[in-house]
Amino acid sequence: MATTDSRRAIALALLLGTAGTLHFVVPKQFDSLVPKELPGGRRLWTYLSGVAEATVALAVALPRTRRLGGLLAALLFVAVFPGNVKMVVDYERKGKPLPARAIAWGRLPLQWPLVTWALNVRDSAPR
Repeated sequence: MATTDSRRAIALALLLGTAGTLHFVVPKQFDSLVPKELPGGRRLWTYLSGVAEATVALAVALPRTRRLGGLLAALLFVAVFPGNVKMVVDYERKGKPLPARAIAWGRLPLQWPLVTWALNVRDSAPR
């Protein structure tokens, strides 16, 4: 039977795996989060971040690599925060509809519980 800790880890892995997959299924929605100042095309960064999320998902899912995966997940959630800020700025500047702007704003404070979740998965992983 799965423990609460392993269920939390699998749920995090599913979240990350789904997000990583979406980078390939609907990449256009992620392209707009990539700053144009980064070298290479935006689509390249969308795909690279999708690979990163899927790889971290796998690391979190496997008990043997869960500690490292939890740490990498926390770092990934911190790393994507500037993209979420960019989304807010872009949506406000472009006058997007209120529901879209509210969702963009709502994503900002949600990053920190995700970081905490990932660190909890790391800390409760088998040694």
